[in-house]
Amino acid sequence: MTIRPILIHPDPRLKKAAAPVEAITPELQTLARDMLETMYDAPGIGLAAPQVGVSARLIVMDCVKDPEEDPRPLILFNPEITWASEERSTYEEGCLSIPEQYADVERPSEVKVRWLNIDGQPQDEHFTGLWATCVQHEIDHLDGKLFIDYLGPLKRQMITRRMAKLKRERARA
Repeated sequence: MTIRPILIHPDPRLKKAAAPVEAITPELQTLARDMLETMYDAPGIGLAAPQVGVSARLIVMDCVKDPEEDPRPLILFNPEITWASEERSTYEEGCLSIPEQYADVERPSEVKVRWLNIDGQPQDEHFTGLWATCVQHEIDHLDGKLFIDYLGPLKRQMITRRMAKLKRERARA
């Protein structure tokens, strides 16, 4: 497996809607496994294909944080939210494409999601808590939306300027 470079905001590829996956090919299965490896290495709890420069409706996630618990890696091709609760919850969100920046984002507290697994089998699950927040955050990436798009314009501009500066510093290093 390969750890892939993660795009940093601002990057126009992060603002584009990802293409639906027509067929789950061996190349896409490899991409999914690489994305899990990249996510764990970062470390993070979710990663979307556009974040590694691939326009495909594919996300990976694992919200198990307790080292005593077994990891629960999920690979979701063409995920879609089929139901969202009216009840809302707020979590402090971060993003591997916006390193070391965090902000409170309000989202539905529960969602039902349908997707295809790595073998092309249909799946659906009811997510709550951190899992619900994470899956919504990652599906947003597939639609070209970042968590900072939920923030006010001043805070969003401030974070975008910090990320542009970080990219310049990394380019010089």
